[in-house]
Amino acid sequence: MIINDPDTLAEVEAVFRQYEIALVSNDVDTLDALFWHSEHVIRYGAGENLYGHDEILAFRQGRPAKGLARDLRRTVITTFGTDHATANTEFTRDGTERIGRQSHSWARLPEGWRIVAAHVSLMTV
Repeated sequence: MIINDPDTLAEVEAVFRQYEIALVSNDVDTLDALFWHSEHVIRYGAGENLYGHDEILAFRQGRPAKGLARDLRRTVITTFGTDHATANTEFTRDGTERIGRQSHSWARLPEGWRIVAAHVSLMTV
């Protein structure tokens, strides 16, 4: 298995950037498109556990659009072969000293790269 094949890594870095732009601008359509449309997708959030595409979409549609800006640091994207990747990052937001952590598992599906599992947590410094 090839770890961090340059072409695959570039693809995942691009969709990760697309996700980040959609997240901070509350682009629900793009966020929805980047998550696997399956009952098997999971997103554990800072205050919610979401199982399946429908729950994740409902959360996105009901989430306030304010206070989403953040700064990323220590982002690590690793690809495994040409069809699987992980993306992990820390983030900070103005007005809080808490550090956020985000993890994604990405898979190349017939429709393109999709998040198949996600986790977000906050920790106090």
